[in-house]
Amino acid sequence: MKLLPLGDAAWTLEFGRHLDPALAERVARLAARVRAARLSGVVDLVPTLRSLTVHFEPEAVEAEALGAQLLALAADDDAADATGRCWRLPICTEPALAPDLAELAARVGLAPQAVRALLCGTTLRVGLIGFMPGFPYLIGLPQALHLPRRATPRTRVPAGSVALAAGLCGVYPWDSPGGWWLVGHLPLPLFEADHPQAPAWLAAGDRLRWQPVDAATHAALAADWAAGRLRREDFLMPEGA
Repeated sequence: MKLLPLGDAAWTLEFGRHLDPALAERVARLAARVRAARLSGVVDLVPTLRSLTVHFEPEAVEAEALGAQLLALAADDDAADATGRCWRLPICTEPALAPDLAELAARVGLAPQAVRALLCGTTLRVGLIGFMPGFPYLIGLPQALHLPRRATPRTRVPAGSVALAAGLCGVYPWDSPGGWWLVGHLPLPLFEADHPQAPAWLAAGDRLRWQPVDAATHAALAADWAAGRLRREDFLMPEGA
C-alpha cells in the first residue's frame, strides 16, 4: 500500500493497480474505520476500486500527522470486519428490457437463462459510486460474464438499465449515453435527489443480490414505487443474510 499526496489538502491510500474484489473490500473497510475514527480536519472520503482519497482542511490538521494516522488505520485491517449493507433488488431480464442479453450470451457461449442464473446467483459488492449520481460499479461478477464494452455505444440508455462490461456490473440511474451490455432492468430509482440524508441508495462496501422478476411484477413494483407504497428500506436484507 502507498500513501500519496494529492495536492496540499488530500491523501490517497493506494492498495494496488488492478481490479480485484479483495482490494475493493479493503478500501471499504478502511473507509469505515476512518469515518468511525472522526479524525480532526477530515472533510470527505472518496473510495474507489483500489484506493481511498481523504480530503482534509490544511488549516485544521498537520498533513504528515494525518498521514501517519491513516497508515495506522490501514495497517489495523481485519478481513472479518463486515462493511456495508446487503440489498436484494429486482431485475427483469425479459427481451424488451434486456436488449443485449441474447447477444451477450452468444458471445460468452452460454444460454440467456444461464447468464441470468449466474448474475442472480452471485453476491456483488459496490466498489464505488461514479460516472453519474448514484451509478454503482459492482464487482465480483463471475469470470464467465467478463467481456469488453460494446463496439458502438448507444446514444441513450434508459434509466434503470442493468448493464455489464469489463468485468463490472452497473445500473444507469438516469437516461444517458453508454456502451455497456444491457441485460436487464431495475424498476426502482437508486437515486432520490430530494432525500434529506443520502440521495444515493447504494454506497461503497454495500453488497447486492439480484432477484429475477417477470414483466408483470416489474411493472407492479414501478407503480408501487411511484404511488409511494414502497421505500428503499423494503429492499434491504437483514444483517447476516
